[in-house]
Amino acid sequence: MSLIILTGCGKRSVSSSAEIVSDRNVFAMDTFMTMRAYGRSGENALEKAENRIHELEALLSVTAEGSDIQRINNSGGVPVEVSSETGEVISEAVKIGNETNGALDITMYSVLRAWGFTEDEFRIPEEAEIAGLLEKVDYSRVSIDGRTVALPDEYQLDLGALAKGYTSDKVIETLKKNGVESAVISLGGNVQTLGEKPDGTKWNIAVRNPFFPETDMCILQTGETAVITSGNYERFFIGENGRKYWHILDPDNGYPAENGVVSVTVIGKSGLYCDALSTALFVMGKDRAVEFWMEKQDFDMILVTYTQEILYTKGIKSGFTNLTEMHSEVIGYD
Repeated sequence: MSLIILTGCGKRSVSSSAEIVSDRNVFAMDTFMTMRAYGRSGENALEKAENRIHELEALLSVTAEGSDIQRINNSGGVPVEVSSETGEVISEAVKIGNETNGALDITMYSVLRAWGFTEDEFRIPEEAEIAGLLEKVDYSRVSIDGRTVALPDEYQLDLGALAKGYTSDKVIETLKKNGVESAVISLGGNVQTLGEKPDGTKWNIAVRNPFFPETDMCILQTGETAVITSGNYERFFIGENGRKYWHILDPDNGYPAENGVVSVTVIGKSGLYCDALSTALFVMGKDRAVEFWMEKQDFDMILVTYTQEILYTKGIKSGFTNLTEMHSEVIGYD
């Protein structure tokens, strides 16, 4: 995902007779984040938003020393009391795991680590190794009661599919509480907007072309919303066999999910929900993803297939502009 209007580095405030614009760049959660807020409250609100990002990283990161997730993973099966934020994310993860029949599984960390995606030391694990690790993968074994979380010994949690989305929700919430009415943020490509542009027009958000990631595939005109993409071009390596392996793994077999799609973009009100679904729908593949949307219809999505076909839902039809020569088609249009 790319959002061209977010530029500059560090923190910046630009004022004119028409508007005041404040920008802030942050490196957190192992990614580069950009935030822009409009209005006189912007600079102060962005400072508080940055603090909120670091607070959540310290709680939700699987690698941060003493984080809630690390304490759970090292608990040896003993229940752990966690923050309200961590409890909320885990509860939602289990709920979405149920809704997607396990396509989202937050206990895949040991398998992801075996592939080398956690430290960028890539390798292709043996089938027997993956099979053994999958014996300790099952999101339904996560037990949560309020702020108390229990995980069976040797199971490993990872909230990477939800943490940035949840954080973008909290950033928008922080900006609202501190007087900002118009803002746009990109947390490592997870784009979320607050209100509309100061002139009352909609935001223009560009979605990358998964076949040529340095270019844009389409433009979305949106109001206040979250736009989050998962694709096989984001984190991957080429094995000695010449095959491409990406970081979105299928919980059923422990291998990169290969079900007919190369990218999934989810558009909706909740960053956490969009973040989680972008991963789950990628794992599901084209047919199951369309069936899931037909059942729920509480979000919009863009699917890009291996055959270079763009499928998008009817809710974004009026604001969707295809910038490529790929065929595009509306799902569920009456």
